[in-house]
Amino acid sequence: MVKSAGTKSIKKVSHSFAAGALIMAVGMLIVKVAGAAFKIPLSYILGGLGMGYFGTAYTMYSPIHALATAGLPIAISRMVSGYMAEQRYKDVKQIHRISVPIFIFTGLIGTALMMLGAFPYVRFINAPGSLYSLLILAPTIFFSCLISIYKGYYEGLRNMIPTAVSEIVEAVGKVVFGVTFSYLTLWYGIKEFEDFGTVFGHSYNTLAEAKNAILPWASAAAVLGITFGAVSGYLYMLIRYKCYGDGITTQELQNSPEPYPAKKLIKTLLSISIPVALGAIIMNIASAIDATLVQRRLNDIMHFRPDILLKAYEGLIPRETVASGEIHIFLAGCFSYMNTVTMLLPTVTQGLAISALPNVTAAWVGGIKEKIRKSVETVLKVTSIISFPIGIGMSILSFPIMDLIYNTLGKNKSLGEVCVAAQIMSIYALGIIFVALGTPVCSMLQAVGRADIPLKLLVVGVTLKVILNYILVGIPEINIQGAGIGTLACYLFVCGGGLIRLRKEIKTSISWTSAFLKPLMCSVLCGVAAYSSHGLLSLVLPFKISTIFSIGISGLVYVLALFLTRTITSADLMTIPKCKKIVKILEKKGLIR
Repeated sequence: MVKSAGTKSIKKVSHSFAAGALIMAVGMLIVKVAGAAFKIPLSYILGGLGMGYFGTAYTMYSPIHALATAGLPIAISRMVSGYMAEQRYKDVKQIHRISVPIFIFTGLIGTALMMLGAFPYVRFINAPGSLYSLLILAPTIFFSCLISIYKGYYEGLRNMIPTAVSEIVEAVGKVVFGVTFSYLTLWYGIKEFEDFGTVFGHSYNTLAEAKNAILPWASAAAVLGITFGAVSGYLYMLIRYKCYGDGITTQELQNSPEPYPAKKLIKTLLSISIPVALGAIIMNIASAIDATLVQRRLNDIMHFRPDILLKAYEGLIPRETVASGEIHIFLAGCFSYMNTVTMLLPTVTQGLAISALPNVTAAWVGGIKEKIRKSVETVLKVTSIISFPIGIGMSILSFPIMDLIYNTLGKNKSLGEVCVAAQIMSIYALGIIFVALGTPVCSMLQAVGRADIPLKLLVVGVTLKVILNYILVGIPEINIQGAGIGTLACYLFVCGGGLIRLRKEIKTSISWTSAFLKPLMCSVLCGVAAYSSHGLLSLVLPFKISTIFSIGISGLVYVLALFLTRTITSADLMTIPKCKKIVKILEKKGLIR
């Protein structure tokens, strides 16, 4: 036990990449499961139209949230990890102090921007029912900024536990409050209609009309749960820091060189954070513009060629939605159904990126080429091993997976939202592979001091995405499927360009066979196993049971392929905590060397 300055006695925590990545990956996985536990019940409560309102609020929220929170935590993490490697502990403390007022200011500005921009935004996309959700979601930006004060700091110290736990606390709070609030709002509105023929004081003729009138409020109630979750996450971080500090001892502070002037630290912080923030802002603004244009283009199709769109989704879109002219919002809601599942993959690799940044930074500061090469190769290999099979599997089993997750209330395989979402997922899942790969690549470029490169790549990539989506979604026969093609093209460019520049910056060779080719070959085998086993099992077993078994069989085939092709070595497993016994057993079996 060591004594930290001004804190209670605690043990200093510093995780290796493998340990940190494992913590973050598990944490992110729990968060994603909690997110599914939030959105799947919510999809039953809100339906396609209500999820459209909900998703529209996120479309505006994402770029403003990125503006307020994206760059600074990464800059703080990089600076803290660099100064820790140089044993400049006073600078580490100084960075934390100067970050507090900056985050409070950006949080307040972000919240104000979203509240003021909500009114013109809903008028532009013709979705007035989303207004309440937008206004209630706005304070989440402020509390996310408060959480970020501590996230970047602990990540720079290579202690991934606070970030992982705060994410879990936030996600659980969102599930508990969001689902409860939304369900109670819908229940109250329907009860009022059944008793008095009104919804919140307004009269309606049918239950379907009444429910459509309740959905904007039910969506807003779900969003309120997200805000409550953010408050819970911040309170955890604040209490943890006050009680346990950061593990830097009084002796370490006394032996540390005098810190650089605050102005110099702020200048360095901004020089790192601005390119990162601009990249995140550009990506999110482009995504917001993209999502807005997708809805507008779908709306255009309904004005000029509605016959083709209605035929493509014949029997899948509720009559009330067709009559109200909100098909574009319904399809956006279906996209949200699909996105809930596919974003599992980038969420996990985001955890790898968070853990990679301080570890690659420490190797870069040390200047040992072999250590840098090993750090980069390990990140790429682990990311590939995770990304390829999940993306390919989601593409091949798009309908079975969507049916398993959402259509659990009966045997109706033509449930509109599920079928439409599965069609989108078959293409979009392939693009998600490169979204997942690109995140750690960009993180490592930031770690070696080239935060400007991801920015440049993203500018070109998202421009390509917006152009392709505008053109393709406007073709009635392609419609919303074009969004998946645009995403694939965008992130294939970002990922490929990032890898080329990363190799140039570290000035050492990377084993592409070990990092990409072998995991890809194993993943193709996994996909073949998934497709064939599901096709055979569905002939003799219930559809959902065959889906579960086929996922298990393909997973087993993939793991065996990883060992038989020597994609995973004993050196890889030895970096994971408490795996020595497993390594010895596998070596005896001849599965690794």
